[in-house]
Amino acid sequence: MKLGITGATGQLGRLVVEKLKQRVNAGNLVALVRSPEKAADLGIEARNFDYTKPETLTEGLKGIDHLLLISASEVGQRITQHQNIIRAAETAGVKWIVYTSLLHADTSTLSLAEEHIETEKLLKESGIPYTILRNGWYTENYTGSVHGALSTGAFVGSAGEGKISSATREDFAEAAAIVFSGEGHVGKVYELAGDEAYTLKDLAAEISKQTGKTIPYNNLSEAEYAQVLSSVGLPEGLAQAYAGFDTGAAKGDLFDDSKALSKLLGRPTTSLSDAVKKALA
Repeated sequence: MKLGITGATGQLGRLVVEKLKQRVNAGNLVALVRSPEKAADLGIEARNFDYTKPETLTEGLKGIDHLLLISASEVGQRITQHQNIIRAAETAGVKWIVYTSLLHADTSTLSLAEEHIETEKLLKESGIPYTILRNGWYTENYTGSVHGALSTGAFVGSAGEGKISSATREDFAEAAAIVFSGEGHVGKVYELAGDEAYTLKDLAAEISKQTGKTIPYNNLSEAEYAQVLSSVGLPEGLAQAYAGFDTGAAKGDLFDDSKALSKLLGRPTTSLSDAVKKALA
């Protein structure tokens, strides 16, 4: 039984591979990556797999029984790239695809949602048995700004009082490994999010508590926040997208209280306090 993992050298992919190696024989795992040399340290077979070159994909999927399709990172290109992969999977005879989608993709106002919904549709139309992991926000998307907040004296954003049910990459990676190496998940759609919902004001308070410094949360308009992100070097399009994600959070797009993730894990998701502590370390 060969298990293929796309994006295996990415931030999430590397964690998934490590979690899978704890559950299945490493000899059954295959990293499907653009640069196999970058996967050498994973300790598993690596195959050339370029989403933009459909002719390489069917060859890369030869002998792969189950495929974990970690969504591509190039926003705006995902539908075409995912379609290439799904078509290749059909040709190669892949028997099951697990896909990492977006929390509440079918109702989310986030700009990311459209590509995920289209991919889910392509999966359903393919006839290949599938499972969809609708991942919520990574806590690291916010804790990555902790040191910036300490240097400027404030945590800024445009999420208002929006509640964010984030979880760490490691939480999501472990859930993916549990599903991908397990049984009874075919046809299911999991809405995965952290147990603990917080606002960015709560996050600023946690940073203050752990550092002994007063770090307030300054809520800005979407346009103002995009301008701040641009001023620290983020490309304009990306700055606008990130500010838009915060506005989505204000509308509830990043909130979920089903605890489906912790049920899969068999443990609570990583707390905000622990995530902040790790970011500070």
